[in-house]
This record gives sequence, C-alpha cells and structure tokens, in this order.
Amino acid sequence: MGYVYDHLHLRSRDAVAAARFYVEVLEARETGREGGESPSRIILDLGGMRMFIEQAPEGTGPAAVPPHRGIEHIGLRVEDIEATVADLAARGIPLVSGITDMRPGLRIAFFEGPDGVRIEVLQRG
Repeated sequence: MGYVYDHLHLRSRDAVAAARFYVEVLEARETGREGGESPSRIILDLGGMRMFIEQAPEGTGPAAVPPHRGIEHIGLRVEDIEATVADLAARGIPLVSGITDMRPGLRIAFFEGPDGVRIEVLQRG
C-alpha cells in the first residue's frame, strides 16, 4: 500500500476572495472551478500543491485560533525572505511574526491568510 499527496482542502467564508488572495499574493495558478457563476470550489496550484478552496456552507464554525491541534500552517519556501516579508507588509498582509533565525540556514516568518490560515515563508540556505 502506498500513499501519494493529492490536495489540501480549505473551507472559506468567501472562496472567490480567498482564491484571489492566493493568486495575487502567493502566485498560485487557478486550474479549475466547480459550481458555475457562484463557484462552490476553486482549484489552485500553489507551488506544485493542489489546493481546493470550498465555499463554506452557512453555519460553518469559525477558524481555529492558534495554537490549536490539527494542521498548523502552510509552509512556502522563498529565495529572499527579507524581500518577501517587505512585499507582504507593503501589501498590508498581517504578519504574525517577523523574521526569525531558527538555526543556521533556516529563517522563517509567519503571516495570516484568508479565513485564519497561518502561512509560513521560509528561506533555507
């Protein structure tokens, strides 16, 4: 038996706006939509990771507040973390933490995406 990664599935209070964020800010590429004029699901490719963003039905609970159990964050590797953090800040994207040197060769920073999704940018080298 073998397992192969297939997708990450997010629920959003506004799937169209969330997808726009990932496309405009993180350079994701939209690969499909389901549900017609008001899509129920938008499919993105984010750095090789397939992501489903589903319109959350009425009554869906709020996002978990960190720290919490379950998926903690999405990690995206970048070439220049300082330029990336400066770009995010200039766009008004809420930073959760500034750049932290975790150990030699690993620098990280966190920011908040749509629907409370925490996103880490990291530079290795």
